[in-house]
Amino acid sequence: MLSCRVVKGRPATLRVIYRRLLRAFGPQGWWPARSPFEMMVGAVLTQATNWRNVERAIARLRRAGALRPQGFLALRRGELEGAIRPAGYFRQKAKRLRAFARWYVTRYAGSPRRMFRTPWPTLRHELLGLHGIGPETADSILLYAGAVPVFVVDAYTVRVFTRHRLLSRKATYDMGQRLAGRSLPADAALYNEFHALLVAVGKRYCHRRSPDCAQCPLGDLPHTIEVSA
Repeated sequence: MLSCRVVKGRPATLRVIYRRLLRAFGPQGWWPARSPFEMMVGAVLTQATNWRNVERAIARLRRAGALRPQGFLALRRGELEGAIRPAGYFRQKAKRLRAFARWYVTRYAGSPRRMFRTPWPTLRHELLGLHGIGPETADSILLYAGAVPVFVVDAYTVRVFTRHRLLSRKATYDMGQRLAGRSLPADAALYNEFHALLVAVGKRYCHRRSPDCAQCPLGDLPHTIEVSA
C-alpha cells in the first residue's frame, strides 16, 4: 500500500535546484564521447539501459573500427548486433543505428559541421522522422553533439520535477521543456550540466522506489513522494 510523504513550503525554483546539485556533485563533464558521431551512437544505445552497458558496447564498436560513419556502415548486421549486445535490445538498436548512420551519411556526408548548420528546429524534425529516434534521443543529439540549447527531459528529470511540484504527474515531454524555457536562460552549457546533474541525483538519491531524501541535497526543499505504508 502506498501513501504520500509531504515536505511543505514554497516550491523550489529550477535555479535553486541547479545550484544545489552543482554544489553537491560538481561539474559532470557530459557527454563522455570522443567524437560527435560516437556521442550520437551512444544516445541511441543508452535507450532503456544504463551507461555502463553503453560503454561496453562503445568499446566493442571502437575495436571494430566502427565509430566513424563509413566504418559503422561497413559492419554486417550480425557484427553490429554482436558489438552492441551489452546495451540490450541489440536487434532493435542495430536497426535504429543503421537507419541513423545511413541518413547521416546520405544527408550530411557524415559531417557534424554540415549537420548542425541546418536550423535546429528543422534538424530536430528530421531526427524525429528516423526509425527509433524519439524526443529525448533527438534532443540529446542536438544538445550534446551540436551544443544546441534544447533541454533534455528524461525519466530522472520528470521524477525530480514532479516530486518537487514543478510538473504534474500527467505532464508531457513538451511541458517539461516549456518549464525549463520559462525558468532558465537558453544556454546549451547550462542545459548540458543541469541534465547531467539531474541524472546524478536521480541515480544516487531520488530513486523510483525508496528515495533517500534524508541524504539528498534537495531533501529539505518542499516535495511529495509516494512511500510504502
